[in-house]
Amino acid sequence: MKTVRVIFSPEAETVYNYLNEQAASSKVERSILNAIQKKVERIKANVHYGNPIAKSLIPEEYKAKYGVKNLFRVELPNFWRMLYTLTDGETEIEIVAFILDVIDHPTYDKRFG
Repeated sequence: MKTVRVIFSPEAETVYNYLNEQAASSKVERSILNAIQKKVERIKANVHYGNPIAKSLIPEEYKAKYGVKNLFRVELPNFWRMLYTLTDGETEIEIVAFILDVIDHPTYDKRFG
């Protein structure tokens, strides 16, 4: 069985760190942060957990910056979204789930039209 490693992009890590800082004083940020942590565990258990996004709808930004060929969406509280792609790991027994973005709904709408 292949192991699954989850890695955050710099953009996603920035949002994750912000949510982590705000979680102590904000219920909304805490709920989003907790959901991210739970969803990451679900992705580790089943790499196809998220909703697949059609290849024709993958934003050019992701294709150019990260060479994305597949994209999955996971819904979070307060209409936030977590987007990830799957790649081969450094070894044949590893899959990498690369978290590209953790974004709010207005940003998601802009990115996907």
